[in-house]
Amino acid sequence: MAKEEIIKFNDFSFKYSSSDANILENINLSIKSNEITVLAGPTGCGKSTLLRSIVGLIPNMYDGEYSGEVIVDGIKIKDAEIKEIAKRVGFVFQNPENQIFMFSVERDIAFGLENLGIEQEIIKERIKKMMETLSITHLAEKAPHELSDGQKQRTALAGVLAMEPKILILDEPTSLLDPKTASEFMELMNKLCKEKGISIIIVEHRLDLVLKYADRLIILSNGKIISNDKPENVFNYKKPIIPELGVPFSTKIYRELAKAHVEFSKPVTCADDMINEVRKKS
Repeated sequence: MAKEEIIKFNDFSFKYSSSDANILENINLSIKSNEITVLAGPTGCGKSTLLRSIVGLIPNMYDGEYSGEVIVDGIKIKDAEIKEIAKRVGFVFQNPENQIFMFSVERDIAFGLENLGIEQEIIKERIKKMMETLSITHLAEKAPHELSDGQKQRTALAGVLAMEPKILILDEPTSLLDPKTASEFMELMNKLCKEKGISIIIVEHRLDLVLKYADRLIILSNGKIISNDKPENVFNYKKPIIPELGVPFSTKIYRELAKAHVEFSKPVTCADDMINEVRKKS
């Protein structure tokens, strides 16, 4: 699928009314469609503010000083209604319990669609499709408290995807998941991006689990973008990186081997990369 610009920040800055300084400062950023973009950086760097500005929570729900512009799928967020933004952007919170609250999985998936005024027959079709896509059909009548963390995550995701957004934002989606479940979740995200053409933005600290799938890694520090490139370029051992950012374990090994003059064909950001590079040496 062709990759076009789907999100654009032009000289965007924002300061909360309760803050003395800008949380984001002169952000100029372009995010492409049909890509998985990972957003990383230390606590307080502005990641959450950046996400809020994409989904319209800023300026609609948070007071502050807003300058510049954010354009999402052709609309200026500052001038758009939340309903119009919701048709384009889906947001899955870090804790899915904050997002699922109906008495069954099926009803929860229907909630957003009903609020958009979608016809009942279409709602039924989308619910069926999403439950099949996310392998949760057997959970249709289950209440949220009966679900595992992984099942809750998929239920929250189903409710968002049923609204057919072009952009999906995930706030630390692996934080409540064990490594195996997290890996399965990321495989699903990769499939949705590559096969369905959904543009995915992931905020994540556990970079070991997500960089395997990332087309681009954006790093924020003190409200500014300090790096925006392919993951292997960001973590090239010759380039400085902020100490507060967690480096994937495979990258740490790669850096140490590079210091010992063991050369790989490219920088390593995940276990699969490391395995492939070692196999080339054997």
